[in-house]
Amino acid sequence: MSLADRLQQVLENIARAAEKSGRRPEDVQLVAVTKTMPVPVIKEAIGLGVTRIGENKVQEIREKYDQIDEDVEWHMIGHLQSNKVKYILDKVALIHSLDRMSLAWELEKKAAKKGVQVPVLVQVNVAEEESKFGLRVPEVLPFLEKLADFPHIAVKGLMTMAPYVSDPEQTRPVFSGLRELRDKIAAQKYEHVRMEILSMGMTNDYQVAIEEGATMVRIGSAIFGERRYT
Repeated sequence: MSLADRLQQVLENIARAAEKSGRRPEDVQLVAVTKTMPVPVIKEAIGLGVTRIGENKVQEIREKYDQIDEDVEWHMIGHLQSNKVKYILDKVALIHSLDRMSLAWELEKKAAKKGVQVPVLVQVNVAEEESKFGLRVPEVLPFLEKLADFPHIAVKGLMTMAPYVSDPEQTRPVFSGLRELRDKIAAQKYEHVRMEILSMGMTNDYQVAIEEGATMVRIGSAIFGERRYT
């Protein structure tokens, strides 16, 4: 299949899953994950209508950002080291991986210096996998309460990653758990927190994630094919 064919298939799957959950296809935003993909391939995807680009590594954002002058949003979806915040603060539309107070301090400091608010999602390790980053569910509300003291951080929602399993149905409790946490946070009516985005679902499980309430999915290989690691 061509890139155009794979992208069309993903969009159709998103639409079906959204309708199954009683929502419109446009209620679910697609972030095309371009890690390891060369600039010409990314530009081809943009030409096909992709408007949000997700990268796992700061270095790849830095290398590709200036080469791609199209009007797209860049999303930092991977683990973010505090000492690399300065390289992407003026480049990304959303950081999906706020997962610790030390990173919050660095984001606040750098954003205050630039006089901007940085949009973030709080990363939650719903499944409590040792190999994954993110706060455990009981840690999230206390963390959000502390962020009231960080005026240059704009919390827009939550992100999670489900374990990789052969049957995507097994991921459903992870996604429903994040949705339930979102609802619990929303009920607190924090003035400094918005729960607009649930970033959950990847190539293996995005349809289940959408059925459970995802408003943003991060999809790479289903669009671009196998990764090109060197």
